[in-house]
Parts: sequence; C-alpha cells; structure tokens
Amino acid sequence: MPHKNVVSYNTMIGAYSRDGNQEEACNLFYVMRNLGFFPTQFTYASLFSCGSLGVEQGFCLQAAAMKSGLLFADAFVGTALLGLFGRQGCIDEALCVFEDMPFKNLVTWNAMISLVGCHGSADECMMMFCQLMRTQMTLSEPSFVGVLSGFQSEEDLESGEQLHGVVIKFGLVCKVAVANSLINMYGKCAGTCIAEKMFKMVPNRDVLSWNTIIGVLAKGEEPLKAIEFFCKMYIDGFLPNQITFLSAITSCTKSINLIYGELIHAKIIKNQFENDVLVGSSLVNLYAKCDRLDCAHRCFDEILEKNLISWNALLLGYSSRGCSTSFWLLREMIQLGISPNEVSFSSVIKSLLALELKEVHSLVVKMGYHLNEYVTSALMTSYAKNGLAADALSLFEDGKMPHSVVHSNVIAGLYNRSGQYLKTQELFCEVADPDIVSWNILIAACSRNGDYKEAFELFQQMRMKRILPDNYTYVSLLSICTKLCNLALGSSLHGLMTKADFNCCDIMVCNVMIDMYGKCGSLQSSVLMFNEMMEQNVISWTTLVSALGLHGHAKEALERFKQMEMIGIEPDKIAFIAVLSACRHAGLVKEGMELFEKMKEKYGIEPEMELYLLVVDLMARYGNLKEAEQLISGMPFPPNASIWRSFLDGCNRQRTAEHLSLQFQAC
Repeated sequence: MPHKNVVSYNTMIGAYSRDGNQEEACNLFYVMRNLGFFPTQFTYASLFSCGSLGVEQGFCLQAAAMKSGLLFADAFVGTALLGLFGRQGCIDEALCVFEDMPFKNLVTWNAMISLVGCHGSADECMMMFCQLMRTQMTLSEPSFVGVLSGFQSEEDLESGEQLHGVVIKFGLVCKVAVANSLINMYGKCAGTCIAEKMFKMVPNRDVLSWNTIIGVLAKGEEPLKAIEFFCKMYIDGFLPNQITFLSAITSCTKSINLIYGELIHAKIIKNQFENDVLVGSSLVNLYAKCDRLDCAHRCFDEILEKNLISWNALLLGYSSRGCSTSFWLLREMIQLGISPNEVSFSSVIKSLLALELKEVHSLVVKMGYHLNEYVTSALMTSYAKNGLAADALSLFEDGKMPHSVVHSNVIAGLYNRSGQYLKTQELFCEVADPDIVSWNILIAACSRNGDYKEAFELFQQMRMKRILPDNYTYVSLLSICTKLCNLALGSSLHGLMTKADFNCCDIMVCNVMIDMYGKCGSLQSSVLMFNEMMEQNVISWTTLVSALGLHGHAKEALERFKQMEMIGIEPDKIAFIAVLSACRHAGLVKEGMELFEKMKEKYGIEPEMELYLLVVDLMARYGNLKEAEQLISGMPFPPNASIWRSFLDGCNRQRTAEHLSLQFQAC
C-alpha cells in the first residue's frame, strides 16, 4: 500500500491479533508510532485481544494506553485489557483495572463476572452480579453464564437455585447458553440426577448441551451413564467433537471399561480425531489403565503433535505396571527436545531399579526438580523399595528442602516397615499439620508394636480433629480387634462405619471384617458380611473358607471352595492352605488328598513345607500312615522337625512302632 493511514494499520494489527500472531501485531504497532501515527482505541483493543500476548507485553501496552489517555476514555480498551488479564489468570490486576474504569458497559461487567467465576469464588461472583443488577443495565445471556460458572460445590447450591429463579424471571431459561450453564452448575453442586432433569427441560439443545451433560455424567458416580447419553446424542443427529470424545473416554477410564472404550475409539477413528493430541492422550491413559500397554503405545504413535501431556500419559502407563520401558521413554523424550516436568519424573521414578534410579536422580538435580515435593517423595519411596534406606533417609535429613507432610509420611512408612515404631511416633510429633496418611501410618505403627490402646486413643483424637478415617484406618483397627479376639470392639467399629455412612468400604475392609468375625467367634456375622459384599475376590473366599473350617464346618468350607472355582476365581496357595486346614480339622482325608493333587496338576502350585505339613498331619492323624510315609519320601526337599513330629504322633496313636524304621533310615 503506497498510502497507509491509522485505519489500515489498525486493520492489519486486528488481523494479526485475531490470528494469534502477537509478534507481527506488536511490530506494526511500533512501526506506526515511529511513523508518527497515533494509536486509537481500536489499536489497543486489538492488541489486548491477541491470544498469544504475554503479561509483560500487556503491562507495557497498558502503560502506553494510560499515557495516551485512551485506557479509560471509554469502556472499550479497558474491557479488552480485562480479557488479557483473564486469559493469563491475573485476577488481582484485572480487579484493579475494573475498579479504576470510570465507564463500564454491560460487556465490561460480563467480562469481569466471567473472570471472577473462573478464578474466584461463588460469593464474589454473586456480589458482583448484584452490583450489576443495581446499575439498571439490561442483563444478557453472558451475564448469567459468567456468574453460573463460579458455582463449584454443594455449598453454592442455594445461590445457584436463587439465580435459576432470576433466569426464569428474565425469560432467559430457554436460551441454550444459559440452560447449558444451569446443567453444568447443577452437575457440580447437586449431582447428576438434577443435571439430567435440567438437560431434559432444554428444548433447543446444541452440541454444547450434550457435551455438558456427558461431561457431568463422566465425572459422577455412574460414569457409564455418559456413554448412554453419547449414544443418544448420535440418535438425535448431533456429531461429537473433541470435547465429547474426551468426556466419553474419561467415563470409560474411570470405570475401567475396555469394551466401551474400544467402541468409542472406533468412533474417534471414524470422525478422524485419533491424531488429536488431547484425544490421543486420553486414549493412551485409557488403555494403560486397562493394562493394554501395546494399544496405549499405538495410540501414542498416532498423535501427530505430541506434547508433554501425551508423553506423561505413556510414561505413567508403563511405570504403573513396573516396566523399565518408562526409563528409556524418558530418555527418548529428552532427546526429542521435550523437557520433563515433576509429573514425568515422579511417574518414572516409581518403577526404576537402583542403577537407573541413581541416573534419573542426577537428572532431577540437573533440571532443578530436586526440591520439588512430589519428585523427592517419589525418590525416597523408590530408594526404600530398592533396599537403599540410607539414601532415602539422606534425602530427608540433608536439610536442603523443607519437610512437608508428604516427605514425613514416606519416611514414617519406611520406619514402620523396618520395625522402628518409636521413630515413627517421634516423626509424627514433628509434623505441624498431619493428614489422613500420617494418622494411618502412626495407627499402623501402634498396631504392629502392640500398643493397641494407644492406637484407639489416636483414632479418637483423629475424629476429634474432624479428620475422616478411610479404609486403611479401619483395616489397622479391625486387625487389632482380631489380635485381641475382641468381638464387642470389632462390632462397635463396624457399627461406627455403618452409622457414618462409610461408602468407601472396599473389598479389603470387608475381607478384614470377615476374618475378624470368624476369629472372634461370630461365624454367622462372618458369612453375612461375605454375602452382603457387592464383589468378592480370592481373598474374600479364602477368608470365608478359613472361618468355616475354624468353626468345624469343613463340608461347607469345601462347598464354598468349589463355588469359588465354579465362578472362575482361581485359588492360590493361601486358599489351599485354608481348605486343607478345614479338611484336617474334620478328618476329610480323601477330599484333602484330592485337593492336594488338584493343586499341583490343575493349578500348577508347587507345595511348600507348610502345605506338606498339613497333608502329612491329615493322613497321619487319621491312620493313613503308609500314604503319609510315601508323601514324606517323595518330598523335593528334606522334611523338617514339624513334619516328623506330626508323623510320629500319628504312629503313637496307632501304636505301630514299625513305622519308626523310616526315621532311622533317614538318619
């Protein structure tokens, strides 16, 4: 252009800003000023609206706009500056600009409310919204969308419901953007049920409506419902986009459902999203969680522009399975010019062996992550796991980093495992604000050290400080009840869990309760606990079989063992010990021998000394001395004193001295 003017410069600056090219936009700004052209409100507003503009450049432009008198000449430039600070998360700076603005229009108010909604609290949002209403300006859709974005939890539900009433009063409930915000608000503050009802009331749904409800359901207690709505979305003629697929994959990952995950993956390929970095990273995470690392790696390879998120997803997948591949992936990642962060290091460190650990530790120090709380915690844990307790302790004691709760918990756990329970207690006293993990470690230390009374006193202190117990707390306390054979105390704990609506009671806690009731003399409660479980594993069945055998119900123990096999749960060595013990107590020699043979032939479990002792004792105790002698002779290792004692006791019972010859032959 031979004759450029302010309008032509503003046009080009606006075009570059919309394209996110802040470098060219700023260059043109400096050129126009050097040529004697004075920037206008449109110049500054365009520059502030550039998505890639940084905070420092923004401050420089803010000073220039202030000097020229254009920043607060009207609401236009100031509102654009609010947008910049909002994108950069500079809430305090935005509030200062907003308060200094002499002229504010509805767009200004909406921008500020939206910014506070994203980065502030619901109370601030409502306060600002009330101020807007007092200005007598006519509220628009963005006004309600902005304030609704600030409601994040159950505490905000009442305010959200009040705002819903205002929406109805203004006749905006049929506006799809406002309706979508209401769905999102109810999903966060009231749960999925009310969010579903709100969704069904929306007459003119768009893709965002579907994405909102699918996202809400994916994060809820029934994540597979999100897949149901994903299918309904197709039926209603809406095509999923990136956000839809991310929520659908999240629901499959949360529920560890590979079948639905593969179906969603097929739709992703059909809609050509498999190369998208966010969708691809979510697929990597899904397949890794479902123990399909081969598929996870293939999905990773499909991503065209891999970023730190996609690399971290793959690293975590391999590391969670204890694969040393994560170490080589970290190396490859660095060679490709992608710098690892604390997530990368803490993921990889968990799976490393001693030599690799030392190498990665050096890299951590070199890259400045040696003072990061999560990385150092991972290093301590990995050193301890590799038997390098001294290295773990040196990290804790070198004084270079502040001792956080996380670090203290790792070291306390290390003391616990090595039997240094007093040191665990001393360390706990030094922690300023112990969390649930700290309390659990100390209660476990008391349990292992035999300080049972102190463990329950700690439990009382914990409750007084309003720290909610979790599964590990109850496992330690129930184990104490089992050791003390105190049925009343165990039942009281069970009652406390029920009264507190303890819905995190997983298989581990239920198994411990079955064991506690069985060993404390209440077989009926043990069986009832087992029957009420939503899901049982091999430990659940083994514990029940052991309880039945302990109470003399050997035949029922055998029946339960067979049921376990029939439903496809493969018994392990401990399960066979439990069922063979039941046979020994009841004298079921034939059944015991059949189980012993099945254990070797069908399940490939090679019996150890404890199992041989059980079977020898079973046969010798009930007169099958020749069979017992043959079994001892065929053992792959020398019999110990306990086996000989069981055999000789059997001989004494039968008064058959000739069997003593085997003892003399073995000498």
